[in-house]
Amino acid sequence: MKRVAIGGFGLTKFNKDDISIESLMLSSVKSLFDNNSNLIQKDVDVILTSTNDNSKYLANIVSELAGISPKISHSVESLCNSGANSVVSAFSYISSGLADVALVVGAEKFDNPGLILEWDISRGQYKHPVYWSSMFTKSHMRKYGTTMEDLAIVSAKNHKNALANPYAYFDKTYSVDEIMQSKNITEDVRVLDCSFLCNGSAAVLLASEEIIKKFTDCPVWITGIGQKTISAGFTKNDDLTSMKSTQYAANDAYAMSKKEPKDIDVAEVHDAFSICEIMEVEDLCFTQKGNGNQFVKNMYETQDKKINPRGGLIGSGHPLGATGIAQIVEISQQLQNKAEKRQVEGAKVGLVQNMSAAATSSTVLIFES
Repeated sequence: MKRVAIGGFGLTKFNKDDISIESLMLSSVKSLFDNNSNLIQKDVDVILTSTNDNSKYLANIVSELAGISPKISHSVESLCNSGANSVVSAFSYISSGLADVALVVGAEKFDNPGLILEWDISRGQYKHPVYWSSMFTKSHMRKYGTTMEDLAIVSAKNHKNALANPYAYFDKTYSVDEIMQSKNITEDVRVLDCSFLCNGSAAVLLASEEIIKKFTDCPVWITGIGQKTISAGFTKNDDLTSMKSTQYAANDAYAMSKKEPKDIDVAEVHDAFSICEIMEVEDLCFTQKGNGNQFVKNMYETQDKKINPRGGLIGSGHPLGATGIAQIVEISQQLQNKAEKRQVEGAKVGLVQNMSAAATSSTVLIFES
C-alpha cells in the first residue's frame, strides 16, 4: 500500500453571501492552485466533491470549470461526515495505485435543501439536530453532572479561538455569561450552544509518496484511518452519553497509526453543539468519561488551543460538505507550523474527528508531519 500525504489546500471565507455552490467550490480550488505554483491541471487524476447538494453533477462540473480532465470524478454525500469520507476515498484511490494525485473539494450553502432528510420526515422523528443534541445534553448531565455553564465554556472557548481564523464565519467573542443568557431553543440547548449553517468551501490535494515532493517540502502524512456507521437514526444508540461510532473509529485509527491518545498534539473535533465537544474528548480518550467538561474548562482557562484551534464548528461555522475538509486543512497547517496565531507549539501529530447525525457515523483521521 502506497503512503499518502496532504500536499496543498485552499479555503474560502465562510459567509452567507448569495453565491452558487459551483462558484464556492471553484473558489477554494483556485485558492489551492494559487497556493501551489508547481501544481498544474494535468497532474490531477481524481476529483472528488463533498456536498449534500446531490441534485447536481458537481464533480464533473468543477472538473470542467477548473480545466481538469481526471480519470475519476464523483461526489461523496454523508451529511456532516462527507468531507472526511471524501478524503478517505481519495486516500484509497492513491494507496491502491489507481491514482497518484487527488483533489478533494467540499462545499455547502446555508440553505441547501439536502439538510432536511426525507428519512427523518417519513418517520416523523427529530427533524432538527437540536433535538438529539438536547437528548445528549440531558443524558450527560444526569450521568456525569455536566452543567449549563460547562456548555457555555465550550462555546466561549471556540468563539475566542475563531478570532484568529481569517476564514471563520464569526468574528466576535462571547463571554460565558453572554452565552448563558442567550435564547433557549430547548430546555438545555441555547442558541450559542449551536454551530451555524453557512456558505463555505475547502479543498485539499493528496498525493502518493513518489509525487508529493513536487508539491511541498513538508508533506502531512495520513497514517491512521477509522470509520464506523451504527445506523441511520440516533435512537438506535443505547447510551446517549457516548458516541459509539467515534469510539470504534478512533480505536481503528489509533491502531493503524500505532499512536495513542497521549500522542495527539492537536485535534479538530466535530462540535456541532457544545455537548459534542465534551463527549468527543472523552470518546477519543483524551480524558476519562465524565471529565470532558473539566478538560475543556482547563483549556479555556489556560488558553490551550489543542482542541479546535480554528474555532471548531461553533466559531468557524458549519457548511456541511466543507467542514471535514476545513478540519483537515487546519491540522495540515498546524503540522506544517503555518497556523500563525492559532499555532500549537511543537505539533507533530494531529487528529480529525468528523461525524454525522448524532454520531450515527464517524470518521477519525490521524496525521503526522
